Amino acid sequence: MYLQHFGMAQLPFTLTPNTGFFFGLAPHVEALQVLQTALETGEGFIKVTGEVGTGKTLVCRKLLNDLPTQYHCAYLPNPYLTPKELRFAVAAELGLSLPNKLDQQQLTRLIHERLLELNHQGFHVVLVLDEAQALPDDSIEALRLFTNLETESRKLLQVVLFGQPELDERLAQAKFRQLRQRITFSYHLRPLSWDEIRAYIQYRLHIAGYQGGDLFSASDIKLLAKAARGIPRLVNILAHKSLLLCYGEGRQQVSTKHCRAAIRDTEDINLTERSGFSRTSMLLIILLLALMLMLGFMDVSGEWLTRISEH
Repeated sequence: MYLQHFGMAQLPFTLTPNTGFFFGLAPHVEALQVLQTALETGEGFIKVTGEVGTGKTLVCRKLLNDLPTQYHCAYLPNPYLTPKELRFAVAAELGLSLPNKLDQQQLTRLIHERLLELNHQGFHVVLVLDEAQALPDDSIEALRLFTNLETESRKLLQVVLFGQPELDERLAQAKFRQLRQRITFSYHLRPLSWDEIRAYIQYRLHIAGYQGGDLFSASDIKLLAKAARGIPRLVNILAHKSLLLCYGEGRQQVSTKHCRAAIRDTEDINLTERSGFSRTSMLLIILLLALMLMLGFMDVSGEWLTRISEH
């Protein structure tokens, strides 16, 4: 790889949500502030949505890492679970040792008792679900019923949902109106602006150990930002590929050629950036054919067409 070539200690643009690279971009900080405020109120559901790659899992992990000690967190990274599986998963996260034979009513009672125990110990219990748009309908209802567990002063369990925009579409259905009314705080992660992306790229390079001059020019960062539609994950992919191409040529600074090649090689980027080259080439071909017709390179008498048809 290019680490030694650029004097880095680690790869700056990996796809794994690494909180060591958390930069504090405005949408991520705002989402954390909403989450922290909502958790302090002790009420209901909290929802954070955003397009694929906008940093939901990174914000989720940052939240889990920074929760004060009085919070007991249950984390479900893959909530594609039946109601029964969901209850067992929550019980396991709460530290319950369950007997072999247990019906769902008994399991719910044990969860309730454990929540009361944690509450008496001074803990606020938070259930965090990543990729919440994958929750089956029955499990969404089971999740809502969990929040019915409460004391006279506060809920015994708060639920934080991280999900793609499809989660909003599902919760908009009439059958989920009870849960929807319990969402006290919500936040939607927006894409990044190009200047945020410039600071983001520079910060990640710095954290990775790079100490040289600017690897990417401002114009090339604008090019990558537009192609990536402001989505951090796509920025990571394009920047990583650009660095690979730069290293492959033994260069010390990324060029526009490297960025354009990275864009052409990447799925799910801005199609205007990716297909602009082919459309330009097609336009040139059309103009060339028109010019050939004007100059008479094609036989207007029809002889050329006749020969083609004979073959």
